[in-house]
Amino acid sequence: MTKLFEQTSIKSLSLANRFVRSAAWEGMAETDGSCSPKLIDLMVKLAEGGVGLIITGHAYVSREGQAGPWQMGIHSEAMLPGLSRMTEAVHRAGGKIALQLAHSGCYALPQVTNMEAVGPSARPPEKAPGCRELSREEIRVICDAFGKAALRAKSAGFDGVQIHAAHGYLLSEFLSPFFNRRADEYGGCIENRARIVLEVLRNIRKEVGEGFPVLIKLNSEDFIKGGLSVDEMLCVAAMLEVAGIDAVELSGGTIYDSGDYSSIRTGDPATPEQEVYYREAAARFKEKIGVPLLLVGGIRSFGVAEDLIDKGFADYISLCRPLIREPGLVGRWRDGDLRRATCLSENACFGPLLKGEGLFCVLDQQ
Repeated sequence: MTKLFEQTSIKSLSLANRFVRSAAWEGMAETDGSCSPKLIDLMVKLAEGGVGLIITGHAYVSREGQAGPWQMGIHSEAMLPGLSRMTEAVHRAGGKIALQLAHSGCYALPQVTNMEAVGPSARPPEKAPGCRELSREEIRVICDAFGKAALRAKSAGFDGVQIHAAHGYLLSEFLSPFFNRRADEYGGCIENRARIVLEVLRNIRKEVGEGFPVLIKLNSEDFIKGGLSVDEMLCVAAMLEVAGIDAVELSGGTIYDSGDYSSIRTGDPATPEQEVYYREAAARFKEKIGVPLLLVGGIRSFGVAEDLIDKGFADYISLCRPLIREPGLVGRWRDGDLRRATCLSENACFGPLLKGEGLFCVLDQQ
């Protein structure tokens, strides 16, 4: 039997298979950030479709960290009723679900938050995204917000949380020398740039305890001149392993200036070799780091996913855009229909998202 459908566990989190729904902005939350019936229905479809672990879209931990409209929040107790309904529905459908904790940093949307965007270092507006530099006290407050948000997620019934430290959002910005030009203990060497990430993890552990699964999403590299490198990512991962992280999801690129290697790159991978965007970084990770690795990026074929697991490149296969078009993809593969995912990675799904219509594949609407 294929290892892809083995039962495994990440700490106390028992999973029916090795497939993970990687976080995606669904654009389906209410305007105040609360969970909508439409968003719950999407999560249930993913659970019914056979995904072993669902990771929600990025939920902002504090108001100034909201990336855009219709984004889910975890910043206040008022979010708990809707989030509890989400976890209850997913569990009834036989699924497991983790909530992604995020702060968008320079990518916050002031016209939505009515607050100034903040980041590790000031950036003038002409070097979009513009923001002002966070003070040490503000950093402490944000780290505390991550901890409180994780406790809310646990209270709402989530099976774990994932720290979003990829794609150029706040924690990724601190890790990246491209964004982080600070001269204090949060800037300079990689140990300093990783300080806020480790403080976030410590705050979360203090709130949720040692038994609750805590994952993190990291860039393999930024694909920006002067950005985070693979070597530096491995240093961060080693520090996180010592600090007690339970699993790492490896992605790459940012939503700013990464060109063809953007975190939302387009183009349907033509060959099995092209399907795996971060294969070499994953191989180096597995050589040095002992915690489970979730690998996302370009994977479209069952055989490629199976090969990644069999050859030890990853422990879990994360899928994002393929599950937008086919929320039942994992179930299809499980039942023996091994045709590759039908997603074309043309990013047309951003059209309805930006109009407030939510996340869906427009090709199936034509």
